[in-house]
Amino acid sequence: MDQDDTRLPEAANGMRAPTRAGELREQLEQMILDGRLAPGERLDEMELARRFGLSRTPVREAIKALLAIGLVETRGRQGTHVALLSIPALIEMFDVMSALEGLCARLAARRATPAERGGMRKVHEELVEAYNSGDPVAFYKVNQKFHDQLYEAAHTHFIADQAIQLRRRIGAYRMRATYQPGRMLSTLTEHVRIMDAIDAGDPEAARKAASDHVQLLGDQLTDFISSLPAHMSRAQ
Repeated sequence: MDQDDTRLPEAANGMRAPTRAGELREQLEQMILDGRLAPGERLDEMELARRFGLSRTPVREAIKALLAIGLVETRGRQGTHVALLSIPALIEMFDVMSALEGLCARLAARRATPAERGGMRKVHEELVEAYNSGDPVAFYKVNQKFHDQLYEAAHTHFIADQAIQLRRRIGAYRMRATYQPGRMLSTLTEHVRIMDAIDAGDPEAARKAASDHVQLLGDQLTDFISSLPAHMSRAQ
C-alpha cells in the first residue's frame, strides 16, 4: 500500500482500522503529555515523517488533529510548535479543571456503584505502590487512572469529556505540578478524602475534596510557577 494512503484495511471485526494519521496523532499526543515533546518545541513535518517512517500526508493530518484540540499551535513562518500557555491562561485552566473534577466527584457520591467505589480503591493501592517505589513517572500514569475511575463513577458524559479534553491541554504542566516536592504524598491523602466522601454518599464533601485536590493556591501556586522553565510559558 502506498504510504500516502492514510487509510488502513478494515479490521477483522468489520470496524475501520486506525489510520496511520490517527496512530501518529495518538503517539504525538502521548509524547506531549509525558514531556518528550516540550511546550514550545517545533514540529517539523519532514523530520517526523523520517522518524516514524511515513510520508508527509499522514504527518500533516496528525498535526491538524492536534491543532484542533489545542495541543499544538502555528506561528506563521516559524511553523508548528507544541502549544505554549501563558501563566494567566494556565491558572484559569487549573481553576476550570478544579471545578470539573469537583462536579464529577459530587455526581460520583450520588451515583457510584459498589464496584466503581472498589475500583477507585484498587487503583489508589496501585498509586501507593508507585509512590513507595519512588517512580514519579509510574505515579503520574496511575494517578491519571484514578481520575478516569472518578469520571466513570460520575456516570456523566459531557462533564467527563470536558475534563479529559482539558487534562490533555495542561498535561505537560500538570505533570510538573505532580512532581513538586511533597506533592505525591499530598495526592495520596487527598485521594483518600475524595474516596471517603464518595463512600459516605456526601456529594458536597466529595466536590470540595476533589476541587481542592486539583486547584493550585497560595504557596503551592507560586512554587509551581517558579518551577516552570522559561521555554514552557509566555508572558501573555
